[in-house]
This record gives sequence, structure tokens and C-alpha cells, in this order.
Amino acid sequence: MEKDDAINVLGGPLRPCSGDPVTGYFRDGHCNTCDADTGSHTVCAVMTAEFLAYSKYLGNDLSTPVPEYRFPGLKPGDRWCLCAGRFLQAHQEGVAPKVYLAATHRRALEAVSLDVLERHALGPARD
Repeated sequence: MEKDDAINVLGGPLRPCSGDPVTGYFRDGHCNTCDADTGSHTVCAVMTAEFLAYSKYLGNDLSTPVPEYRFPGLKPGDRWCLCAGRFLQAHQEGVAPKVYLAATHRRALEAVSLDVLERHALGPARD
């Protein structure tokens, strides 16, 4: 399983998303991806209570710890690599969290337009 080039949606080097909790498909703190990552865990998002409730409602409970997978459970303010499709779905439902563009992998653009990501960007869109 080889990682794709670590390039963000802005064309620069992929920045870390979170080391606490450790996120990413490879659990390396980055939203890196590869062909085996069918969910495309490429969008670095800042969790909100609203998004966590939405995700739980859809059957993906991200707030409850799962110790056997070393998953601490997420809380508002935590950064996490979301599936690009789930982010787009949350955007369409009006509950999308903020996005850290410099830590969002360019393969997210296969599911979500840069315009949509920029609308949810943390700080300046080109941060």
C-alpha cells in the first residue's frame, strides 16, 4: 500500500492535520491516501458538535471512544481526516465543519470542488 504524493488542494506540501488525536488513513497525522483508501479520508476538518451529531445520525459515531482500535472519540475542536464524500454530503445538508486547506489532500478534489472547500476554509482561503 503506497501513499499518493503528499500534495494539498492548494498545490503545496501536505501539512499535518492532527497528532492528538492521531488521524489519517495511515494514522500518521496527515490526510494521506492511496488506492486502497476507498473512503478517500482526505479532508482535514475541525469537528463541531453539529457535525459529530450529524455523523452519528448517519451511523458513523465519531464521538464514542473505541479502545480496541485505539480510537479516543472526537470532540468539538479536534481535527480529523474526513471522507471526502461525507464532507460533501455534510456541505449539502448545511452542517459541514471548517476545513484546513493546507492539510487537505489534493485527491479530495475528485469528490469536492475547491470552491466548496474554500467556502468552509479556516481563516483565509489560501492559508
